[in-house]
Amino acid sequence: MKLSIVATLYRSESYIHEFCYRSAEAAKLLVVEDYEIVLVNDGSPDQSLAVAVALSQEEPYLKVIDLSRNFGHHKAMMTGLAYANGDYIFLIDSDLEEAPEWLLDFYPQLKSENCDVVYGVQRQRKGNLFERLTGQWFYMLFQALTGLALPRNVVTARLMTHRYVEALLSHREREVFMAGLWHITGFVQQPYRVTKQSTSETTYTVRRKMSLLINSVTSFSNMPLIGIFYIGLTIFLVASLFTLYLVVNRLFFAKPLSGWTSVMASIWLLGGLVISFIGVIGIYLSKIFSETKQRPYTIVRRIYGKSHD
Repeated sequence: MKLSIVATLYRSESYIHEFCYRSAEAAKLLVVEDYEIVLVNDGSPDQSLAVAVALSQEEPYLKVIDLSRNFGHHKAMMTGLAYANGDYIFLIDSDLEEAPEWLLDFYPQLKSENCDVVYGVQRQRKGNLFERLTGQWFYMLFQALTGLALPRNVVTARLMTHRYVEALLSHREREVFMAGLWHITGFVQQPYRVTKQSTSETTYTVRRKMSLLINSVTSFSNMPLIGIFYIGLTIFLVASLFTLYLVVNRLFFAKPLSGWTSVMASIWLLGGLVISFIGVIGIYLSKIFSETKQRPYTIVRRIYGKSHD
């Protein structure tokens, strides 16, 4: 198999036919008939599975991986890559915001620059001003807290060699953050400037972005734990100096102390810090708990396609 095109399905029923047609047309221009399209149904609540299965009965190139429930976009992508057999794997979203025809641009660059990955980077991040700003803050905070400088405004679409995908799949953590895994897997990776279309509203709300930031930072760095140590050490030093001041004030000046406000503020400040620090430690403990159980990050219910029926 020369080429595999991998995409996930979630509320995608209205896009599947056009996506598969355009993907197949692009693939034929490169490898004629030596290709496959792998669609992973991530527990979609609409008719995405039924549409994809019906199409797979007509088209021999199409393979549909039906997951037992919704596991999340990143885990579904990893599952799709695991079932791809091509020498080259083109990963892309199925909602047509990313054009399947990008494959025809990525492939010549991958061959000419002798690299293992060509990935799409938006010329300008889509969305309103708030969405663009929160996206930039995400990358800035992630780099500050982990030391990893991820490429900014990347999209899902990327063309990869089989050896790169094998290395990517060797990561077995249960909390999957794809942008981080793409980066730390290494190999020679080159960007390609693209313009992403807007066919639907983003599902990444501020709450989801914060959750993703916390998950990604705690998955790739122990800096929050180190930060707790240094903050605690700073508080200890400040408290020691203040204690010395109180002792000197009592012995030599004998001035009565007052200020219940400052005392209560200190108690609330330290109490809040202690609770937040326990929370940070709890996040890391929960990750250890999740990893040690070694549960599969997805479960495949059935594989559809003429070669699997």
